[in-house]
Amino acid sequence: MAGEALLDYVIGTQEPDFTTPYDINIIGEYNLAGELWQVKPLLDELGIRILACISGDAKYNEVAYSHRAKAAMMVCSKAMINVARKMEERYGIPFFEGSFYGISDMSESLRQIAKLLVQQGAPEELLSRTEKVIFREEKKAWEAINYYRKRLEGKKVLLITGGVKSWSVVSALQEGGMEIVGTSVKKSTTEDKEKIKELMGEDAHMFDDMRPRDMYAMLKESRADIMLSGGRSQFVALKVKMPWLDINQERHHAYAGYIGMVELVKRIDLALFHPVWEQVRKPAPWETKPESLAEAKVA
Repeated sequence: MAGEALLDYVIGTQEPDFTTPYDINIIGEYNLAGELWQVKPLLDELGIRILACISGDAKYNEVAYSHRAKAAMMVCSKAMINVARKMEERYGIPFFEGSFYGISDMSESLRQIAKLLVQQGAPEELLSRTEKVIFREEKKAWEAINYYRKRLEGKKVLLITGGVKSWSVVSALQEGGMEIVGTSVKKSTTEDKEKIKELMGEDAHMFDDMRPRDMYAMLKESRADIMLSGGRSQFVALKVKMPWLDINQERHHAYAGYIGMVELVKRIDLALFHPVWEQVRKPAPWETKPESLAEAKVA
């Protein structure tokens, strides 16, 4: 409904001071923990201007003249796909659905942005410049990630999130060498679910609405090494004495872009190997037999 209101009463009501062949809109991106600011420097380097980001880090005037963009990227299709489709119908702005999470998805999004802009009239050399930036950034990111990858290889993750993050974070975690044992798809579209199947196989464990008791059982049975979710379900993991990492909108760390992927892997590593887990999993003093306490004192 908010998207429809923007289309009917805001978008198209103002004109930008100037336009360029490199103007884009990013739709359904919310700048969580400043994530857009980790992506924008690369776009700036390529000369690509974000005419409007709807709605993260947005200014009213930018949304009002966003109809003058040459291309658009759709990030969260569940919330804003109507905006992207109707702007294409009304103003001829082509769009694609992409993600800034994970190295391969980030690179593919940069390629798609460049490709659409060239199709809309931007100089073709934008494609080669984009590939050079991608090569440089991927090299730096993989060098940083490989240290953690050796430690995280084969670790099992239970992912409780929704929307576009369901498939984009799956892709990012797989790049870090981890295995996803299950992912929620409560807010995901049919297209999102198909992408998850492509990444995890046809037998992918997808949950429309995983109850706390089911999360608890999965973690208790050691079918996962860590849970990534929003803050509301963190206490399920902590009750099982299992590492947990905030992946939803309340988080304090940005995981988008190349440096964001490195940060995500780093945070998972810190959570998994924190010494507190070894301590809390030991029996409490009142759970230990008296003779064991005596032996411990002698030792």
